[in-house]
Amino acid sequence: MRPLVAGNWKMNGLHKQAQALSAQILAGSGDLDCDLLICPPFTALSAAAAILSGTNIALGAQDCHAAPSGAHTGDISASMLADIGCQSVILGHSERRAAHHESDHMVRAKVEAAQRAGLRPIVCVGETDDERDSGQQMAVVGSQVAGSLPDGFAGDVAYEPIWAIGTGRTPSIDDVAAMHRHIRAALVSRLGHAGRDVRILYGGSVKAENAATLLSAPEVGGALVGGASLDAASFLAIARAAGRVCGRRLQAAAASA
Repeated sequence: MRPLVAGNWKMNGLHKQAQALSAQILAGSGDLDCDLLICPPFTALSAAAAILSGTNIALGAQDCHAAPSGAHTGDISASMLADIGCQSVILGHSERRAAHHESDHMVRAKVEAAQRAGLRPIVCVGETDDERDSGQQMAVVGSQVAGSLPDGFAGDVAYEPIWAIGTGRTPSIDDVAAMHRHIRAALVSRLGHAGRDVRILYGGSVKAENAATLLSAPEVGGALVGGASLDAASFLAIARAAGRVCGRRLQAAAASA
């Protein structure tokens, strides 16, 4: 499967800014050997959709409600996202788990809603600094995988060490590899053979300067990019790094066949 590089714009970007950034990313995306996804805030989705519709760049949202409709003031359903042109949605991001007290059960319900609406979910998992320091990181992340994914899950998982999000800190390549191997095992345990085909993205202070190293770790199938996705040149540089890493893996696989 081709690597996925997804940009989470978070709460950034007005209408004209979203149009301009979408156009800049589109203009530089022609030679990329990876899947590309951008996830603007709700208010900028229509602006981005107008630029990206019918192109090789997918559009995603940053959250959805678990219900298809109803008295949920301020919320957005998965079918509304699909209606505006979204193909994917980020769910269970650590900022929502922490600030909005979203449990694994709540995330799982949202994943089910997204899949019913035809959206591809990206489910985020990750540990805090305290959980890593106390040696609980594997148990915490494994529990999130088991609790957040429904039967028949058809999407991607993103590992984001919470202590690395927006801090400039990144785990060692050995730590990334160990956690991604652990997540792969948890996916197989939860989903059976289908768990072998789920892309596992890495997120957490991914930048053009460190992308190639992070993406080269075993079981890393792409990146969920935060701040660097707000700059077209940086985002595209990360995407090109993903494509190069994928190419080297394919060559190595062919040579060993």
